[in-house]
Amino acid sequence: MSPAGGGRGGSGRGKGPAGGGGRGKGAPAGGRGKPAAGGRSGGAGRGGASAGGRSAAPAGGGRNRPPRPGGKARNALSPMGPQATKPRQSTKLGLGGEQVEGRQAVRELLLANRREVREIWMASDLDPAPVLDDIRELAAEARVLLKLVGRGKLDAAARTGAPQGVLGFARPIPEVSLDELIHTKPGLPAPFLILSDGITDPGNLGALLRSAECAGVTGIVLPQHRAVHITPAVTKAAAGSVEHIPMTTVGGLPTAIRDLRAEGVWVIGLDERAEKPIWDLDLGARAVALVLGAEGPGISRLVRERCDELVSIPMRGRLSSLNVGTAGALACFEVARGR
Repeated sequence: MSPAGGGRGGSGRGKGPAGGGGRGKGAPAGGRGKPAAGGRSGGAGRGGASAGGRSAAPAGGGRNRPPRPGGKARNALSPMGPQATKPRQSTKLGLGGEQVEGRQAVRELLLANRREVREIWMASDLDPAPVLDDIRELAAEARVLLKLVGRGKLDAAARTGAPQGVLGFARPIPEVSLDELIHTKPGLPAPFLILSDGITDPGNLGALLRSAECAGVTGIVLPQHRAVHITPAVTKAAAGSVEHIPMTTVGGLPTAIRDLRAEGVWVIGLDERAEKPIWDLDLGARAVALVLGAEGPGISRLVRERCDELVSIPMRGRLSSLNVGTAGALACFEVARGR
């Protein structure tokens, strides 16, 4: 063991007692070195000398190292310490959609050819069906690997209760910006958007997306937080419509509504408490956005205040409301009829 204050020791990194220095590299007086209580100090072997080896950092600090040339010195609250502040990371969640389940959903995934498909799993015990023949042919044309797997393996990988013997694995659904949804290409109809205000049920969102695509909706806006995105259950219920409707996520729906109104989009909230029936809307060919809330709470207060107009679906029975999938389907086709 080299003496305290000696040069670089012989055998490697050492550990000193509590209160000693960090990784230790000693240096003779006048050379490159640090005192025993500081960062690099002392001798070399796995020793116990107070000045040597790798030892605990002084109270309140992490590993103190000399600044790199041209860099910034690290203070006592280094990124290794418990009090260090971690760098902020993006909270952007994306749309999802990497796993697609159900025969029609997988067929449309291949047919749309909108995103890369890694492979298709098909249960080996399926009875012949035209849709399965379509999937095989489309996979072959796109040069996508199709694997025949046991039913147990496929069901274990599935995230829905009835994948119908077919799974697809693909890149996430590509996301567009809100600005792209607002400004359509010349010659195309004015935007017809659907805004989801806190819809958390995958079956309802999937059914809504299916109806929206059939009604000619040109874009979907989903909140980044407190709302369901494109899960396997959504893709299955949507029956492939997620492959054809442009979608985006936004940090806050009230802000998105403000931006839509500034661009001349007429924002209509579907609210069961509204006095005006949806049948009385005079839409013409203008750009329109239809806001749909979750079952129970409906659209939120701030979103309701930001809408240009609130409408309701007249109810004639004993129940006071429809689920959002059914209400959304009805509203989508009424807006389509009015346009």
